[in-house]
Amino acid sequence: MKPAQLVDLLRECYRDKSALRQRHLAAARAVTDYDFNNTYQYVINREEIQLQWLRDAIEDRGAKADEAPAVDVKAGPGKSAQLAIMKDDVASAQAFIDKWSPRVGPMTNARNRQMLQVIVGETLEAKRFFEQMVSGRSDLLGRSPEGARTKVAVLPTRWVGQ
Repeated sequence: MKPAQLVDLLRECYRDKSALRQRHLAAARAVTDYDFNNTYQYVINREEIQLQWLRDAIEDRGAKADEAPAVDVKAGPGKSAQLAIMKDDVASAQAFIDKWSPRVGPMTNARNRQMLQVIVGETLEAKRFFEQMVSGRSDLLGRSPEGARTKVAVLPTRWVGQ
């Protein structure tokens, strides 16, 4: 793979991962269940780290990474609306995995290949979280101590990393 092809590939992966992160930020604003929102915060944090890895790899080659535009998730109140969002996130994570899994193996740059393998693997982990959320599991990140939850729903703004 030529250096210019590698940069194009990394930039495309960055855009795709950035679009997923934007989707998850919007979903976290709409999903108010404490445990499910907590899981979104975890996934978003991991994605920010992955995007930094990709950004560094792109900038090391003298190029610039392009951010995906913000998105809005239309959701009504209630569990059925949250369930629809989580099902969409299962599908979007699977689409990312399907697109990038076959493209990682042939990469000749070992460092970038391993980085993308980790990113695809962590996207698979996020997909599993979303699947478990759809099935109704709430203890995805471990059990919360008594009194750790808010009484009604989560805070209206993102609180991790701010």
